[in-house]
Amino acid sequence: MGEFCEEGFDQLKIDKRDFVPVTLDDELRVDKLCSDLLHRFYTESQEAGLTPEEATKLAGAADFFVRDFVVSIKMRSIFDERPGIVRQFAGNWYIANTMEPLASEIEGYLAGIRAFYRFLHGHQLISLKFLQAIENECNDLSYYAERIESYWDITGDGYHAWEKECSLKDE
Repeated sequence: MGEFCEEGFDQLKIDKRDFVPVTLDDELRVDKLCSDLLHRFYTESQEAGLTPEEATKLAGAADFFVRDFVVSIKMRSIFDERPGIVRQFAGNWYIANTMEPLASEIEGYLAGIRAFYRFLHGHQLISLKFLQAIENECNDLSYYAERIESYWDITGDGYHAWEKECSLKDE
């Protein structure tokens, strides 16, 4: 398995293939790899000048997205460069799976996701094009606020139409 290389601060060596979950056992293994990578993100955030509280907030938000959604729900590698994953998270899954979804809470998650993917790009683990797609999805705060409002307005069997607008299904 790919291990972190401690030879230098800029030398983050991992094998992206190790982050592809296929079975339940793989999901647990990938979860641990992601946890280790998120810890590195947390540490580097502090080394870059964030307070422990700020770094904790960003890493916690990224952790929720990466481990609970990308790996566990989507069964996808964090290095899978298909745009739309943030939109599925913030525009559907978070809203439908949270007792009181709030735009301000989504904004906090998006800040952590954005910072984490900048960290990945900084270590040349994702392309600039994918980082830009992630950032664009993270910046669409008004869309996510509208999705929350429309969720509360669902009546009858309107959930299917709501879900279809921002589906969890990959195209």
